[in-house]
Amino acid sequence: MKVSQLLIGVALGALTGATTVLLSTPKSGTEVRENIKTVSADYKEKLSDINDQLRKVKVSIQSLKAESQVMIPRTVKDVKESVEKWQNGTLPLQQQLQNEISSIQSAIEQLEQALPKKNEVAETR
Repeated sequence: MKVSQLLIGVALGALTGATTVLLSTPKSGTEVRENIKTVSADYKEKLSDINDQLRKVKVSIQSLKAESQVMIPRTVKDVKESVEKWQNGTLPLQQQLQNEISSIQSAIEQLEQALPKKNEVAETR
């Protein structure tokens, strides 16, 4: 349901309720007509204000949409560039870590080869 349809429904309901109350009160015809004119003028003014506010909201939404169509791609581009710079900046560190990991692994393999195996330890006892 659109907001404008809801507001129109509320306004028409209020107008119908006010008209019913005015027509069911024990007043003279002149008083009732004057009250109807006053209430009608008030509701017309309120509906005009609602329409103005709806127009302002619509313009704001269109402005936000236009701005987001410009800003979102720009922001995405900036984020991509930042990630690429970070990746390029950390690449030497990654390579250094890979080298250190490789040297640690080879040191572990050398230690495993240098240490006597369980069978050899059991035989020497």
